[in-house]
Amino acid sequence: MTQWLPHPLTGQLFASPVPPDTGWPDDPASAGDSELDRLGAAISVCRRCPRLVEWREDVARVKRASYAGEPYWGRPIAGWGSAKPKVLIVGLAPAAHGGNRTGRVFTGDRSGDWLFASLHRVGLATQATSVHAGDGQRLIETRMVAAVRCAPPLNKPTVAERDACAPWLDAELELIQDHLRVIVALGSFGWDASLRALGRADYDVPRPKPRFGHGATAEVGGLTLLGSYHPSQQNTFTGKLTTDMLDDVLGRAATIAR
Repeated sequence: MTQWLPHPLTGQLFASPVPPDTGWPDDPASAGDSELDRLGAAISVCRRCPRLVEWREDVARVKRASYAGEPYWGRPIAGWGSAKPKVLIVGLAPAAHGGNRTGRVFTGDRSGDWLFASLHRVGLATQATSVHAGDGQRLIETRMVAAVRCAPPLNKPTVAERDACAPWLDAELELIQDHLRVIVALGSFGWDASLRALGRADYDVPRPKPRFGHGATAEVGGLTLLGSYHPSQQNTFTGKLTTDMLDDVLGRAATIAR
């Protein structure tokens, strides 16, 4: 059964791939009262990038065998967490069978297992795991976004896709910037996306551009930008990123926020 929902900006009805009565709370396509809710609703129906639209929806239809009985979100992923965050975490993009399945970035994948465990240890998340959108997880004075809101093939968006998605990050930053104290960029992609977004928002970005590295720090117009290796399986399996290394960066973010 197709669920039809009104587009939050135009009022035009569109088909939601989320089956009704699945128990998913806070469907981002159902606009709430706040500007962040309305932004999330608009993001959730974006179709700017044909390659990404085709990929995310194909993955949602075909599914991975281990998730064959589960609904897939199959849409762009809105930011989530505190509406007045002191900490913003910027990742690359949703995982095909993580956020693209659960509807929440870093939820339900191996990278998220590392990230949420660390956030919990440093006091920025109420639970050490995040497996689905209704699991009760809550971020403490923290918000989480992806620079590219759709799952890309091979986890590699094109430059054109990156740029087409940038206005969503800009809009989210504008709505939360009065509360922000620190941005944690996961990987060089998140680092560069954060600096570009801050530049477009007229923050005083240092020149030459600060270089990414694990533990890198840059002061940008009153905000602190911290770099961390991305908690990808490639980095965690090889030991390039350890739990202590991730805790160190997120712990520094928590200290700055407080």
